[in-house]
Amino acid sequence: MTLFRLGYVAMSVNLQDASPSQTMTYKKFKQLLDQEAAVRKLERIAKSNIHNCLRLLKHNKAHEINFFRLSSRLVPLATHEDLKEWDYLSAIKDDLMELGSFSKVNGMRLDFHPDHFVVLNAPRKEVFKTSLKVLKYHYLLLQYMGIDPTHRCVFHLGGRYQDKEKSIERFIDNWSLVPQGIQKMVMIENDDTSYTLENCLYVCEKLNIPLVFDIHHHLANHNEESWEMHWERVVNTWSHSPLPVKMHISSPKSNDEFKSHADFIDVDLFLDFVKKTNGSIEQIDCMIEAKKKDGALFKLVEELREHPNIVMQTESSFTWKE
Repeated sequence: MTLFRLGYVAMSVNLQDASPSQTMTYKKFKQLLDQEAAVRKLERIAKSNIHNCLRLLKHNKAHEINFFRLSSRLVPLATHEDLKEWDYLSAIKDDLMELGSFSKVNGMRLDFHPDHFVVLNAPRKEVFKTSLKVLKYHYLLLQYMGIDPTHRCVFHLGGRYQDKEKSIERFIDNWSLVPQGIQKMVMIENDDTSYTLENCLYVCEKLNIPLVFDIHHHLANHNEESWEMHWERVVNTWSHSPLPVKMHISSPKSNDEFKSHADFIDVDLFLDFVKKTNGSIEQIDCMIEAKKKDGALFKLVEELREHPNIVMQTESSFTWKE
């Protein structure tokens, strides 16, 4: 029997004035005449974002939600080239530690998903270097939270760059240039356009990287592959991880906008996954990627409760009873 645990992404539609992604553009930053005061303003925004993350975790605790994706935008302009001398971590280290301590005391799994511009198979060295800088930013945030960065950051395999096979091999070649700590931090997710589940499994098995299976992406990009046929391989990529298997669940917005995320989760699509994976591993953490955030989680739970084979273990976790 498998325990299925639900989580959601970054923000709440129920908690008011709690954005963890408040920001300042570089243009606005440069318009401020006193640059020292401008930096202090960036730090205040970062502190506010982290405070709102803590509010979100307390909201999650009240609803027994122990799986959550942090916003990658906690610190505005942290990786901007013109601010490379800014020691932003000194200003927010206590706030980060408070956030990390709360998550650990309450048994919460936290992770990140950097934006699509993190590309390790780019032909241009500048893009690769920038991607490493962004990954290092995530690594440092986790370290300052007191959280082991191992397998806390998911991203895509990258671009095709006119030749998919060469781009896959370029990722493998570039891997040796990635610092070991960052290597341990990352997970790879199949995407909806370029790299299928099987493509990603090839890389994950070769480099010992956990694979995060995204069922919506698979439906959009599968080359007639069956995900069920590869599920055991997916599970095996997690054999060396201290964390449970992780997957992403979202639903198409419509047939015309198939790759876009819907507001809520199609319960039948999710239950099909549950039935087919039940018993394959002790626990699967299911990250809900839906426009309605925690609202989508609450609605899915309501629908799950009505199913005769679902046994709720907490407000956001359940098992499947045959």
